[in-house]
Amino acid sequence: MAKSEITTVTIALVQMTCTRAKEPNVEKGIKRIAEAASAGADVVCLQELFAGEYFCQSEDHARFDEAEPIPGPTSERLAAAAAEHGVIVIGSLFERRAAGLYHNTAVIYNADGSLAGMYRKMHIPDDPLYYEKFYFTPGDLGFRSFSTKAGQIGVCVCWDQWYPEAARLTALTGAEIIFYPTAIGWLPNEKEQYGASQHAAWQTMMRSHAIANGVFVAAANRTGREGELEFWGQSFVCDPNGNILAEASSDREETLLVECQLGKVDVVRTHWPFLRDRRIDAYGDLTKRYLD
Repeated sequence: MAKSEITTVTIALVQMTCTRAKEPNVEKGIKRIAEAASAGADVVCLQELFAGEYFCQSEDHARFDEAEPIPGPTSERLAAAAAEHGVIVIGSLFERRAAGLYHNTAVIYNADGSLAGMYRKMHIPDDPLYYEKFYFTPGDLGFRSFSTKAGQIGVCVCWDQWYPEAARLTALTGAEIIFYPTAIGWLPNEKEQYGASQHAAWQTMMRSHAIANGVFVAAANRTGREGELEFWGQSFVCDPNGNILAEASSDREETLLVECQLGKVDVVRTHWPFLRDRRIDAYGDLTKRYLD
């Protein structure tokens, strides 16, 4: 795994509203990439399924027509934007892999437009208004990170962010920053009673990944109202000590730019040597569903 060519990495998280029509969303995403690059970003991460509305609120066979192969029209435009602006781009797409086989897939493009790699979402939810199991096959590429000029980048997607195993395995591949393209929001009848607690749990979980693994964590979330969901925005970046470096608003489109000192990964892991002290000989039962 190559070391970063730069010690200070500026990452940009794009927080957008989305429409049903694909083209305006893609155009907006490409424009935000250009703006972030002009502002000094080394890496730009778009939110989950940025090319359209979050369609998993219902089970609708017609929505499969919106999926694309990779490479395909939208992924190729991301690659071209990366090359044009000399910036690493992370995008989450509805992938049509084969007839009847679809994934929620993140693509990572190098600053020259070449494909650094792909990650297919591993954990697929099935909750009210999040009927993703109807659309997506669980990923089969494993937990991965990718060598770039801005360091070793790991990518997971949304529901993955609740699983310490996913963050740990991604960190063990050498990741210095773990990105989470996200689409999380409130159900209208739950926001008043549970909204603050739900948001706090979401943020706390990812801050804990940063601490336990000694990595930077960056979550790019949607904003705005789509159907029955109110996306809560508040994209954020935290450092390897779990400190929040910057956080976006809850109700506005925004591109969050944050400087990350990659040397902090080694410093924190030296002072909090969690990887050193892991009892890997005692964790075999983690491969079991439950210990009866």
